[in-house]
Amino acid sequence: MKRWARLQADVNCRLRRGGWYRVLWLAAVEAVLDVNASPVPVLIPFLELRYSPPRRWTVVPRPANAVNMPSGWGPEYAVCPSCRHRQQLTSRPKRMSCESCQIDFAVAWDEHYQPAF
Repeated sequence: MKRWARLQADVNCRLRRGGWYRVLWLAAVEAVLDVNASPVPVLIPFLELRYSPPRRWTVVPRPANAVNMPSGWGPEYAVCPSCRHRQQLTSRPKRMSCESCQIDFAVAWDEHYQPAF
């Protein structure tokens, strides 16, 4: 059965905050994720796991140490559930089309993505 995972810890690794990744396999203390066609091990306590693929944009608070993100984007941005592209939020839209993959998804305003640790 396929699983998906996203980062739930405020740690710098090869995962994009708010992005969902396919789980290749689970071990005792880590999951190995498919990150741009490369296997990346991540400690399980740092992850949120689910069985169904994501279908809504994740709204992510801007990390204090954000890189490659325009300063004018403000305090939060959205991450596409399909391709993990980051996109500026200019208002509170109910739905958005991804600038990268062109797929339209609802925005998960009711989820409170707050990485811990």
